[in-house]
Order: sequence, then C-alpha cells, then structure tokens
Amino acid sequence: MEVLLGLLVLVILFTVVALARTVRIIPQARAGVVERFGKYKETLNPGLNIVVPFVDKIRYLIDLREQVVSFPPQPVITEDNLVVSIDTVIYFQVNDPVAATYEIANYIQAVEQLTMTTLRNIVGGMDLEETLTSRESINSGLRGVLDEATGKWGIRVNRVEIKGIDPPPSIKDSMEKQMRADRDKRALILTAEGQRQSAILTAEGQKQSAILSAEGNRESQILQAQGERESAILRAQGEGQAIQTVFQAIHDGQPDQSLLAYQYLQMMPKIAEGDANKVWIVPSEIGRALEGLGSTMSQLQGIPTEVDGPRVRVDMGETGAPSLAKSTADTDSTLSRAHADVEAAIAEAEGAAQGAKGRSRLESAIAEAGQVAEAPEAPPAAPPPPFESGDNTQ
Repeated sequence: MEVLLGLLVLVILFTVVALARTVRIIPQARAGVVERFGKYKETLNPGLNIVVPFVDKIRYLIDLREQVVSFPPQPVITEDNLVVSIDTVIYFQVNDPVAATYEIANYIQAVEQLTMTTLRNIVGGMDLEETLTSRESINSGLRGVLDEATGKWGIRVNRVEIKGIDPPPSIKDSMEKQMRADRDKRALILTAEGQRQSAILTAEGQKQSAILSAEGNRESQILQAQGERESAILRAQGEGQAIQTVFQAIHDGQPDQSLLAYQYLQMMPKIAEGDANKVWIVPSEIGRALEGLGSTMSQLQGIPTEVDGPRVRVDMGETGAPSLAKSTADTDSTLSRAHADVEAAIAEAEGAAQGAKGRSRLESAIAEAGQVAEAPEAPPAAPPPPFESGDNTQ
C-alpha cells in the first residue's frame, strides 16, 4: 500500500514537471530561441507556447525592444596630434533573434568595439577645432558604419550620439583665454562703435545748434537793420517836416535884418554855455545891434503895414518823404526873392559886427539862418492856390 502511494506521488510530480516544461509563456517584446538536442528548432513568439518536454529547450530569451548603451570615454587622437576623450551613446534594436544569437557571441561588446574603432578613424582625419564643431557629421559617420556592420548580426543601429568631447586641460585653458580675448575684442569694438555714434550725434547736434544760432543772428541783424532803417527814415521825415515848418514860418514872416539881429541876440547866451568858456567878451557892436533892434520894434522896416487881400501861405504839398524829391521849377521866383532878403540882412549884420569874436558868433547865427532859408522846400503850385484849410490861415 505504501509502495502504491509512493508511485502515485512520483507520477503526480512527473506530470507537474512535464506540464511545466511543456507550457512556456513568452513576455511581450521578447523572443525565445528553441533548440532540440542542441540544434535550433524554432523561435517562440510572445504568449503561450507548447514545446516537447525534455526534448525542446529555450536557449535564449532575446529582448526585441530598442536598447540604449552608453560607452565610457575613449581617448582619441586628432589630426593635429591632440588627445581628446569622447564618450558615445548607441541606440540599437534586435530585429533578428536567431542572427543575434548565432552570428555573434556578444553583440553589445561587438558594438562597443566597433564604435571605438570607427570613432578613432573618423576623428583622426579632423583637427581639434573641426572635431569640436562637427558632432553631427561624426554621428552620421558612426551610424552609417555601425548599421552596415551590424546588419548581419540581426541588429539595427537607430541613432548614435556623442555625449562629450573633452580636450586636455592645457587646451581648455588656451581655448578659454582665446574666447576671453574674443569677447574682450568684441566688447572693445562695440564700445568704439558706441563712442563713434555718440561723437557723430554730438557733432550733428552742435552743427544744428550752430546753424540755428547763425540763422537767429542773421534774422536779428536783419530786423535790427530794418529797425534802424525805419528809424532813420522816420527821423529824416521828421527833420524834413521841421525844415518845411521853419521855411514856412520864415516865408510867412518875410524876414529882414531886424530878425537876424534878434536871432543874433538869442545866440549870444548859447555862446557862453559850457565849462570851458571862462571869459565872455561882449563886442562893441552889440549896442548898435540893440539900437537897430529898438528902432525896428517901433516900426518894422520891410514888412508891409497894409496887406492887399488875404495873405496866402506857400503850399508845401504832402509832408511825406516822397514830396521832397518833387521838381522845384515853379518856385524859382519866390526863392530868389527870399534869398535876396536874407543876403541883404546878412550884409547889414556883417557890417555891424567888426570884432573877431563878434564876427565869428554873428557868422554862426547867419549860417544858421542861411541854412534855414536855404533848406529844400516842396514846390508849390504855380500860381499858388488860395489857402483852403482854416488851420493854415495866418
């Protein structure tokens, strides 16, 4: 009885072991390589699979996912004999489990060695500057060589990346100095350009300021000149009107020697004016002048006592500056008569003044009276029309 129980237990155990060896479950993205008596039989797909127990054996379980392998830094000599350390990363995927199992013993190690040799071959034809700036070309070259070499191994290289390129410390120091010098040069260039632009803008501002100042000065001088011209014109017009008024008064008064004697007496106080005139000598002819003046005050000679009809003033025309430039052809007779009276008065006054100082003083008075009498006058109409305005009637 005990023997039968023992045999039953052995049968149950054998059945369980047989079932365990018969039913095999392959995970997703895996592939099982089955051998029968040491020879490749088939490849099991993911899921539930049944094999012959104790005859078929799953030799390898291959991972079909894309794998990433990072290789340690490798020393590589460049074309200019500089040693740089380059570490790479390989992205590959097994697309043929049988070839990956039977064509290569260790495909990861094979990919690593192939990457190192290919990298030395590619970088050996480049200098340091090109190596540091040509990562994309190095990656492309590595991927092409690895994909071609690993195709028969059932492996497809998807991507090759260079993690880092480390030059020697001395080269790093030199490169840092060079970069610092380049930055300093660019900073100096930018500073110089800024100073140049600032100087240009400053010069343009000064130029505009000088131009505006010159224009302002020019306009100021023009306005000042115009003001002075208008002032001179107005002053000349005023003097012309004053001369016309004096001439009109002389013409209306019909002057004679008595008027000149009176003017002589009025000029004597002016001769004594001034701090330098300490001594004033009265000429002996002053008494005779005063006697002549007294006689004329009782009965003025040369002035008509009876006037036939109303006295007519000389028509002075317009008082503006253009009237001074009109023709005087119609007033020759009137001017000649006035000049003759003035010359007679001057001759009589000169006979009365014999002293040197009295003569000089009298000559100044006579010159003043003569200038007044000889001042330019506006031509009246010929014959003079009767005075129409009540303001001009004497």
